[in-house]
Amino acid sequence: MIADIAKVSIAPMMDWTDRHCRAFHRVLSRRARLYTEMVTTGAVIHGPRERLLGFSEPEHPVAVQLGGSDPADLAEAARICADFGYDEINLNVGCPSDRVQNGRFGACLMQEPVLVGECVAAMKAAISLPVTVKCRIGVDDQDAEEALDRLSDCVVAASCDELTVHARKAWLQGLSPKENRDIPPLDYPRVYRLKAARPDLPIAINGGIKTWAEIHEHLKHLDGVMLGRVAYHEPEILLGVDRELHGEEPPVADGFEAVEAYEPFIAEQLAKGERLHNITRHMLGLFTGRPGARAYRRHLATEAVKPGANLNTLRDAVAHVSRAVERLAPADAA
Repeated sequence: MIADIAKVSIAPMMDWTDRHCRAFHRVLSRRARLYTEMVTTGAVIHGPRERLLGFSEPEHPVAVQLGGSDPADLAEAARICADFGYDEINLNVGCPSDRVQNGRFGACLMQEPVLVGECVAAMKAAISLPVTVKCRIGVDDQDAEEALDRLSDCVVAASCDELTVHARKAWLQGLSPKENRDIPPLDYPRVYRLKAARPDLPIAINGGIKTWAEIHEHLKHLDGVMLGRVAYHEPEILLGVDRELHGEEPPVADGFEAVEAYEPFIAEQLAKGERLHNITRHMLGLFTGRPGARAYRRHLATEAVKPGANLNTLRDAVAHVSRAVERLAPADAA
């Protein structure tokens, strides 16, 4: 089992949780577990590994999420990722996109729980790191009680270290990936029932969680909470992880200090030839609720893409934001 189950983690999100995003989120919390975007076994085995898998040392604890369904390929990819220094290998059994379905991985694997178990067993035999699974409660017309129980039976038999459950079904036909994040109804009690039936299996919950009150409520029933879009669109929520759950002061006091702490990383990336926009696009949600937040976003969106944009571009954007303690509701932010 994982020695230190993360009470809060940040979901793997395609096109979002790249190395720049993860480095920024680590500035806000020492304790949150970070996840990469999903990377396929084929890309890991045959692709440009440093570009796909590289990360910075301060990102720890950081997990890599793999997409695949061939046990031998997953075992090889897991070994490669372990050599890169990741803290955990996670198997994607939740993504509903057509591309993923065509590759026979992601949420469609909810229909093949025995194969999922074989994949987990192969990775466990190949590496000493924790191997975890992220899944849905079911897909399409599956009975969510039976589907989730069958999957958990198979991964537990394979010695899976932790299960993270997105508390919605995925509809493989008729809904887009975006719609699959919103339209299928959330069923948190289903995940609670799984934990009650399997008290020894570490289980985290994902899906629609937006506030600290909700996080605390879920942690009364489960071992962990995985935050998705709220961590990206309102990253200052992560300032609460260390304080609320571990009794520790966060690394920075607020968004202003977060920018200052992140500047050395940005400077290093710019010196390597990275474009400012590729880094600061992950910071657009910062300062949500503060007067001037809209002007901050507008400045970054229009200026960071220009040739020669640098740290002064970011500093000019931050200058639009009021440092007053008072915060507005997000919809009222200027």
